[in-house]
Amino acid sequence: MTAPQDPKHLPIRQQMEALIRRKQKEITEGLESIDTVKFTADTWERGNDGGGGTSMVIQNGSTFEKGGVNVSVVYGELTPGAVLAMKQEHKDLKLPESANGLPNSEGVKFFACGLSMVIHPVNPLAPTTHLNYRYFETWNPDGTPQTWWFGGGADLTPFYLFEEDAEHFHKLHKAALDKHDTALYPRFKKWCDEYFYIAHRGETRGIGGIFFDDYNEKDPQEILKICEDCFDAFLPSYLTIMKRRKDLPYNEKQKNWQLIRRGRYAEFNLIYDRGTQFGLRTPGSRVESILMSLPLHASWVYNHHPEPGSEEAKLLEVTTKPREWVN
Repeated sequence: MTAPQDPKHLPIRQQMEALIRRKQKEITEGLESIDTVKFTADTWERGNDGGGGTSMVIQNGSTFEKGGVNVSVVYGELTPGAVLAMKQEHKDLKLPESANGLPNSEGVKFFACGLSMVIHPVNPLAPTTHLNYRYFETWNPDGTPQTWWFGGGADLTPFYLFEEDAEHFHKLHKAALDKHDTALYPRFKKWCDEYFYIAHRGETRGIGGIFFDDYNEKDPQEILKICEDCFDAFLPSYLTIMKRRKDLPYNEKQKNWQLIRRGRYAEFNLIYDRGTQFGLRTPGSRVESILMSLPLHASWVYNHHPEPGSEEAKLLEVTTKPREWVN
C-alpha cells in the first residue's frame, strides 16, 4: 500500500488552493451559525480552460444583509499591457524575454488563487469585515518559475466604535503573526492602515487589521503557514464581536450613518483596491465575483458631517488618526 504523499512535497500553488478551499467551508459554516439563512454556492468557470471558482453568497439574513466568501483559482496569460499596469504595485513582475533579448510580446503565463471575503451585517452597531489571502506566480515559456508572492490580510470596518472589539480583533491577529516573527504584526498593521486609506477623504476605511502584499521574504512554506494561522484567527475574532453586537437595538439615525459609511467602503473598493483592479484587468474574469464586496445598500449624502462629540464623530477620530490597539 502506497503511503499518502506529504502535502509539503506538492507545489505551493496546490497547497494554497487546498488551504483556501478548506477555509471557505470553515468560514461559511461559522458565519451561518449566527444567522437564520445559509450561504448559497455559485460556481463559475473562466473559460478557455482558465480556471474558475466558487462564490458562497449570503443575503437578507437576520444577521447579515449581504456577504460573500469567494474562492478563485485562475490561470492563463497576462497581456503585456496587464503586466505593465501591475508592475506599478508589483516590482518583481516582468515580461519574459524572447530569443532576441527583447520583451516577449505574448505576455506572461500566470497562476493566481485566493479566498476573498466581505461581510456586511444588518445591525449598524456590528462591523463590516474583510479578509483575503492569495498566492500569485508567473513562469517562463520553458515552465521554470519567474516570480511569486503571497498577499492578504483581514480588517474591521465598524460604523460605531467599540474599543474592546478593535482590541480583540487586533490581539488575535497579532498572536497569529507572533508565532512566526514578532516584527510582522507592527509592520503589517501599519501596512494595513496605509493601504486601506481613502486619500480623497483623508481617512482610513475602518480601524484596520493586518495587510501584506508582494510578500516573498521568507520560505514559501513558512509564508503559507502564516496565512493558515491568520485564517485561523479570523472566526474567533469576528464571531465574538458579532455575538456582542448583532442583537443590540438601533435607531434610524444609526442605520443612516451605516449607509453613509458603506458609501465610503464602496469608494475605496472601486477606486483603490488592487484586487478589484486586477480582477477587472484579467481577461475572462467574472464581474459578479469581483464586485461581491459591494454592500447591498449604501448612500451618499451631500456634505455630511456628524455632530462634534457624537458617537459618529468618535469613529471618524480613529479613521483620521489610526491608533495602536495592542502592544
